[in-house]
Amino acid sequence: MADNNSTSDSQAKSHTQNPDGDLHSESDISIDSLARKVQESLSLAKRHKFWETQPVGQFKDLGDTSLLEGPIEAPTPLSEVKKEPYNLPNLYEWITCDMDSEEMCAEVYNLLTNNYVEDDENMFRFNYSKEFLRWALCPPGFFRSWHVGVRVKSSKKLVAFITGIPARIRVRDTVVIMAEVNFLCVHKKLRSKRLAPVMIKEVTRRVHLENIWQAAYTAGVVLPTPVSTCQYWHRSLNPKKLIDVGFSRLGPRMTMSRTIKLYKLPDSTSTLGFRKMELHDVPAVTRLLRNYLSQFLVAPYFDENDVEHWLLPKENVVDSYLVESPETHEITDFCSFYTLPSSILGNQNYSTLKAAYSYYNVSTKTPLLQLMNDALIIAKQKHYDVFNALDVMQNESFLKELKFGPGDGKLHYYLYNYRINHVLRPSELGLVLL
Repeated sequence: MADNNSTSDSQAKSHTQNPDGDLHSESDISIDSLARKVQESLSLAKRHKFWETQPVGQFKDLGDTSLLEGPIEAPTPLSEVKKEPYNLPNLYEWITCDMDSEEMCAEVYNLLTNNYVEDDENMFRFNYSKEFLRWALCPPGFFRSWHVGVRVKSSKKLVAFITGIPARIRVRDTVVIMAEVNFLCVHKKLRSKRLAPVMIKEVTRRVHLENIWQAAYTAGVVLPTPVSTCQYWHRSLNPKKLIDVGFSRLGPRMTMSRTIKLYKLPDSTSTLGFRKMELHDVPAVTRLLRNYLSQFLVAPYFDENDVEHWLLPKENVVDSYLVESPETHEITDFCSFYTLPSSILGNQNYSTLKAAYSYYNVSTKTPLLQLMNDALIIAKQKHYDVFNALDVMQNESFLKELKFGPGDGKLHYYLYNYRINHVLRPSELGLVLL
């Protein structure tokens, strides 16, 4: 259900230091013409053989208004779901990864740290912390059987990984139980073994065993067929380091000192009542978030348990702040970001890029621009190097104003076994997948 083994994903670098830079014109290209370009550029042998066998929107069906929205295939009777795992090449075996085990978590961490998503120039690679992985993979109601690994039989070395977690996702007016599929990773030396399709089929089989038939996933590559395509934007917090490591570069006619001055932020936040979220805030934040997300065509359907898990602050994993009215003590606004550092490859001076990623933000009384500027100030105080944001939800309203610049990376959103009749604009999407 996910095929992002060699994508640039959100690892895209900002190749501009011009915060007013316009989106590349290609971002205005419709999915239809993008799909045609992709199909024309691929030889027949290289087209998406695997995905063309799956219940996903196909390029050939784009624009066909006779196709109904909703599930593409009806559920199979559970008695007919394959009980045995799919066959792997002889040297390998399936395992279920227990993320509560320190040893297992370390193995997964090491596999991802050395083999997961890199940018196109192989300068940066995601470096998910063990705490982040446990947070991402063990939400309320998770299934351990959906954390799927592949070992070498002889050495017991973990060489591949894919995961799913359950989620309630609302599509228009329908709340659908889905799997969010993520972390598809195959060891670099095994990329030619065609392990990815069998891993996708295996995690799909395990999801089906729980009577769940839909999924959501993202990739930096174009597959059949995106429901939306979003753009990554980057806001420099430590511009000198970002330029030194090649993440970004000096703009034309810009000096380093002028660039540092351009991105300088105030020393303290400006909003009265702005504070860190606490456990007792969960009910109020849940109400705020559910009301806000109801305006988008695709969005998670969070309850209080979800909000406690995903948004209660965890050191170096997720940060959440809210605005509490000094007079009424009402919670009026909320912002959050998660921490996803990258390893810097081949640089003598720096080994890690500390990146914050915009998560869920809700503005009712405080202007979103002001709220997000305060989030940038907090991130700077916490020594992040860059603050990244997709142009989903209402994010586009603050990106240019707060000196974010567009990166090279697109992120494509997909639904498995669920058809949406028109491609969503990023502003119609209320979903952030890790």
